[in-house]
Amino acid sequence: MKIPAEGQLLRVFIGEQDKWNHQPLYEAIVHLAKKEGMAGATVIKGFLGFGSKSHMHTAKLLRLSEDLPIIIEIVDSPEKIGRFIRHLDAMIHEGLITVEKANVVMYRPQLPAKENS
Repeated sequence: MKIPAEGQLLRVFIGEQDKWNHQPLYEAIVHLAKKEGMAGATVIKGFLGFGSKSHMHTAKLLRLSEDLPIIIEIVDSPEKIGRFIRHLDAMIHEGLITVEKANVVMYRPQLPAKENS
């Protein structure tokens, strides 16, 4: 798989407790990205943040939140990112999606190990 040098970075901001078909939404998005042949996806869990309702979510010991911020990042071609966003429209009821240009410097999938002859 090759990503063009002029790629795009898709960021999806959701909550840890958000669901899709009885599973965590972030897991559903990553599984869908794999199924759709995206180059890769990374889920990042935040320890402090707030969204459109200005409700503070924090991982501080005395105020444990069970709905911490989640960011999903996917880098791929503009065409594939555009197609993928259409799936997200039905899945995300509350959150934020951003897209920005990404200068892909290197993308090297691991090659199978060569056998010693």
